[in-house]
Amino acid sequence: MTTTTTRFADIRPAFEAYVGDINYATMTTVDSKGRPRARVLIPVWEVVDGDPLGWLATYKTPVKAAHLAGNPHTTFSYWTPRQNAVSLDTVAAWVEDPDVRRHVWDLYRTGSPKGAGYNLGNFWTGPTDPKLHVLRLEPWRVQVIRGADLDSRIWLRESLS
Repeated sequence: MTTTTTRFADIRPAFEAYVGDINYATMTTVDSKGRPRARVLIPVWEVVDGDPLGWLATYKTPVKAAHLAGNPHTTFSYWTPRQNAVSLDTVAAWVEDPDVRRHVWDLYRTGSPKGAGYNLGNFWTGPTDPKLHVLRLEPWRVQVIRGADLDSRIWLRESLS
């Protein structure tokens, strides 16, 4: 059974439990010919004004940068062998603001949601490291699936419903 809502609060507990448990997500982008490319990364998430908002600390590789310049739409997929899954369709944008970079650094340190994240200091010297890049991930659709009974719940950004 699938239910749809425009209130993220309706799916937030399952979203946070699954993302916190799984941690690693497959990020998919597309190239200029429409071919998908997947990579495994660890984004962090928060809720702002009732809606989910994601952040990805990453290297700005030529492939990733070219894909997002051509099409900023991305999908993040989480899956566990228990068949619990989360899928987020987002619009990604590079952010250079120093305050945002510090905020994202802190989200990774504390885990957002609980269990997600990692020590960014393993890869970068701090939030001002020029090799650290931050992507803002604005979801427009989030689906959570509970594997035991294939219960599917979908959140859609209200402006899209």
